[in-house]
Amino acid sequence: MARLLLIEDDLTIRTPLIRALRERGHAVAAASTAMAGLRDALEDRPDLVVLDLGLPDLDGRELLRMLRAVSTVPVIVATARDDEAEIVRVLDAGADDYVVKPFTAAQLDARARAVLRRGPSGADAQDPSLVVGGLRIDPRARQVTLDGATVELTPREFDLLHHLAGRPGQVVTKRELLTEVWQIPYGGADKTVDVHLSWLRRKLGESAQQPRYLHTVRGVGVRLEAPAAQP
Repeated sequence: MARLLLIEDDLTIRTPLIRALRERGHAVAAASTAMAGLRDALEDRPDLVVLDLGLPDLDGRELLRMLRAVSTVPVIVATARDDEAEIVRVLDAGADDYVVKPFTAAQLDARARAVLRRGPSGADAQDPSLVVGGLRIDPRARQVTLDGATVELTPREFDLLHHLAGRPGQVVTKRELLTEVWQIPYGGADKTVDVHLSWLRRKLGESAQQPRYLHTVRGVGVRLEAPAAQP
């Protein structure tokens, strides 16, 4: 299983692409802005980044330069720009491949596998696990341990915990969780998040009344942090 980070602002492209890539066995995270993508790339250390150039806060070429200054993670640029000179500039700037929209998920999957077969990157050489206190989340094996003991989670519970663990100490809104974990861009019931958080708390040996890792911020969302960080 490869861990992909999709940096794409167009929700009509991002949502079905995430779903299709996950169906092909990848663990997929997503960001809709350049700066959020840069943060996630550095914190989550994905195996590969899929980068759109037309981002709302920063041109993708500039983000590519920023990434290359601090990381060797493979990057596939996926954009509507089909000018040959632009393609050459982007590849010279450090992109590993370039695909022009529209493209299918199968095509992108094949390109991702081809890039990853070229050899391990700096990100691959590192432990990809996320650690928050006694929690260790391994996105490759999709396994969670708490104080060394295995925690059995459903796929959705794992995705929820992994998303929160990628933002330790930050309040994550239910709207973000519905969009990024459930892939529900509009509408949706907050109750869905509440129920899964309740199940997750039970498996972590805590409750909403006596939280250890999962802290509800009423009217806003939820925050994951280590018990030792609590006052």
